[in-house]
Amino acid sequence: MASQEKIMSFPHIGNYHVAIEFLLKHVLENIQVLTPPPITKKTLELGSKYSPDFVCVPFKYNLGNYLEALEQGANILVQSGGGCRFGYYGEIQEQILRDLGYDFEFISLIDNEKVNPLAFFNRFKRLNPQLSFTRFAYYFQLTFKMIEAMDSLDHMIRSNIGFAVREGSFELLHKEFLRELAAVEGFRSLDKLYRKYDALFRQLEVNKPDNPLRVGIVGELYTLMEPFSSCFIEKELAKKGIQVTRFITVSYLLRHHPQSSDLLKLAGNYLEYEIGADGTDSVARAKMLAEAGYDGVIHVKPFGCTPEVNSMPMLQNISNDYKMPILYFSFDAQTSETGVLTRLEAFHDMLMMRREANRWQNVI
Repeated sequence: MASQEKIMSFPHIGNYHVAIEFLLKHVLENIQVLTPPPITKKTLELGSKYSPDFVCVPFKYNLGNYLEALEQGANILVQSGGGCRFGYYGEIQEQILRDLGYDFEFISLIDNEKVNPLAFFNRFKRLNPQLSFTRFAYYFQLTFKMIEAMDSLDHMIRSNIGFAVREGSFELLHKEFLRELAAVEGFRSLDKLYRKYDALFRQLEVNKPDNPLRVGIVGELYTLMEPFSSCFIEKELAKKGIQVTRFITVSYLLRHHPQSSDLLKLAGNYLEYEIGADGTDSVARAKMLAEAGYDGVIHVKPFGCTPEVNSMPMLQNISNDYKMPILYFSFDAQTSETGVLTRLEAFHDMLMMRREANRWQNVI
């Protein structure tokens, strides 16, 4: 592979490919960066075909992304590593792909659950010997600021998209933002771009009631952040005029995530010990949402995700104590989109009926 042109690719997760591609292009100028095709049913079918049956579905999506990228010419694959069983994906996926006859280099960026910029630099330096630490540090920080800008605007979108007067206005503006984001030149241009689109999103006409239905979404990070893997739950809720709240984003995980001890305090009597991965966060945030008077919570996870399965008894206790409905979804390659939509429709109807019943009780 030494004589070949080096082409690097990585798995999708939400719209974060914009920031990942930006970073790789600016610190690995000697390597071509290939963003894999958008996730489709074909991606999942490819990944499922060559994955162990009972592995969680993010593994299958990632493997499908790798296969599509390799078929388009990639010969360097990047995996983030870290987390729960996700930290062991890399070695297994690499072996599966080599058994299928592909020739490539496989790089895992995180050896444990902590992000170490110096370790990132050393890995990139090996790929690009001309890379200086100053250049790496500049673009690493700029990329993180890009992610924070993305997450901040996404939060605003989730709160308002369900009440847009002109259908598709938020989606169209968001696509324009991502297109311009990929071309930022530095911190000043990023700040200018963020301010521009923050103002533009606020100018979009919405017809939002004073007290809309509010639903929080908690669960496993990949299923939360990759909309295809959850059958676009947030989009479907918005269509029903529901304000959606989600805590887990990349910037939340990297910078704003509370310490385990703080999450346990937030969880109160519902948890005494940390239960791993995002499970503790799910319990703590569900309790926060209940105390904030949310109409309901949706819990999403890949089928067989142990930390999230562990969180479910505590979530049900929260539901019972606060009289707040919680809808549970497990996603895998065989999940029926029709079944998901049917359950969401029933959940919405129930929330509306509860609102109406509470209104009549207040009148009486």
